[in-house]
Amino acid sequence: MRPVGGGTAAPGGGPAAVPRRLDPLAVRRALRVAGLRARHSLSQNFLADVEVLEAILAEAAPAAGRRVLEIGPGLGILTGGLLLAGAAVTAVELDRGLGSRLRIEFADAIARADADAEAPGGLRLVEGDILDLDLGDLVRPPFDVVANLPYHITSPILHRLLGAAPRPDRAVLMVQREVAARIVAPPGSMSYLSAFVQYHAAARLAFVVPPAAFEPEPAVDSAVVVLEPYARDRPDRLSPDDEDGLWRLVQAAFRERRKMIRNVLVRQLPVDPTVVSRALEAAGIAPDRRPQTLSVEEWLGLRAALGPLPEDRRGRRDEGARRPATAATDD
Repeated sequence: MRPVGGGTAAPGGGPAAVPRRLDPLAVRRALRVAGLRARHSLSQNFLADVEVLEAILAEAAPAAGRRVLEIGPGLGILTGGLLLAGAAVTAVELDRGLGSRLRIEFADAIARADADAEAPGGLRLVEGDILDLDLGDLVRPPFDVVANLPYHITSPILHRLLGAAPRPDRAVLMVQREVAARIVAPPGSMSYLSAFVQYHAAARLAFVVPPAAFEPEPAVDSAVVVLEPYARDRPDRLSPDDEDGLWRLVQAAFRERRKMIRNVLVRQLPVDPTVVSRALEAAGIAPDRRPQTLSVEEWLGLRAALGPLPEDRRGRRDEGARRPATAATDD
């Protein structure tokens, strides 16, 4: 196998945990040999640091036979380490050129998965957009996720991974450092994304990754976050309808995150001001607090105190008012 991606062959023909050489020059050479280049339109920045690779693999802790979904394998640098550990990897790659290279680099592992889709050390390569694919068709629970996520699809992928079944047991994600800070933010710095992720999972920032660890270098730092989704049978989990109401409430509040929460909710929700005031009091939330200061538990308490939110018909004309005047006499 080639130095970047496949790695040094291990006993039995499997790839090694890390490639023989991994640095920006090796990445550039691998792309050149394959007739490829980093595509800015896909936010492609390839990992080029062995120590970072080893740290990600340590967080992912792949085990023999464990099902792992890898989003955006790229040159296969992480893929090789996952396969060496014996994980049964399903990798989703959008870039057709990279997909072709992966099929060459990991031909043996792909053949192994063709014979048995969940064979330890086997690779199932799916070429397509992860946002267009059904997770239930890709991998069977229980499974873990490992991914290097482009900034522009980080939020949609988090919603896909956490918002509905099947959910991973664990997700190790490389994201922009700014996004990582939002994901793990404490009350006082919360955002809609913070509330959404922390409702669904325990989240921690594992480590920061500098631009020099990639080829080409991005303009900002990255960070690895680890998510461990909560069990759906926890007592504080909401029904799908109630959860929709929770996110409607949180989204409304964060439209004006630095304003006093009572005033924001009165403006943004079709709820009487007295109802908002009573709900805040019942939830133990001062009306002059800002949305970014509320914890997930406080959002849950406020949702319960408000009850089901009515349909927002503000700004809509009454259906009957749009009918011709003679319509009222029609049978």
